[in-house]
Amino acid sequence: MTAPLSEFLPEVYRRLYAAYGPQGWWPGDSAFEVVVGAILTQSTAWGNVEKALGGMRAAGVWSFEAVAALPQAELADVIRSSGYYNAKARKLQAFANHTLARGGLERLLGQDTAALRVELLSIHGIGEETADDIIVYAAGKPSFVMDSYTRRIVDRMGFAPLRRNAGYGEYQSLFQDNLPADVGLFNEFHALLDHHAKTTCVKRGPRCSGCCLADLCWTGGG
Repeated sequence: MTAPLSEFLPEVYRRLYAAYGPQGWWPGDSAFEVVVGAILTQSTAWGNVEKALGGMRAAGVWSFEAVAALPQAELADVIRSSGYYNAKARKLQAFANHTLARGGLERLLGQDTAALRVELLSIHGIGEETADDIIVYAAGKPSFVMDSYTRRIVDRMGFAPLRRNAGYGEYQSLFQDNLPADVGLFNEFHALLDHHAKTTCVKRGPRCSGCCLADLCWTGGG
C-alpha cells in the first residue's frame, strides 16, 4: 500500500460495493430488536440469533419491560438457540434494567456518540464491538465496528496498526481517523467487509484469485 489511508480506504469501499452491492444491515425492524440481536449474536451465528428472536416474539418477550420481568431461567430457555443462553439472559436483563432506569431506549440512544459509548460500555455484558453495533445500527450514529472478520482483512491487506498485539481501538482508529464520520458509510463498509471475509477472504485459504482487492492486498500479491 502506497496511498495514504484516507485515499486507500475509499477505494477499498468502492470495490467492495461494486462487487457485492448494498448489504442492508442491520436485520431488525426496531431499535429494540437491533439491541437484542447485538447481544445474542455474541459468539454465535446469525441463524441461531434469528431462532432466539423468533422464540422471544412467540413468548411475548418483545420489550425491555418483558425482558426485565421474566425470571432469568425462563428467559434463558427462550433464547436457548443462541448459545451461552444463561450468560446472555443476564446480559439482556442487565441492559433492560439499565434502559428502564434511564427512562427508555430513546433517551439512552439520544445522547451524543461519545457519551453513549461510555454508558453502553458500563452495562454488564456490553463490550466494544457490541457497543458499536448498537451505536451504528440502533442509534444511527457513526462508530466503526471492528470484529474478527474486519481485523482479518486489515491484517492480510497489510495496513494493520504497527504496534504488536494492537487492541480494538487502534484498529478502529484506522477507519475513524481516515474516513468521514458518516453513519451510512460506516454501516455499509463494515457489512461489506464482513461479507467479503465470509465469502472470499475466508479464515483458511483466502480465495485471492478473482478477489476484487487482490492488487491492493499484501497477501494477494498487490
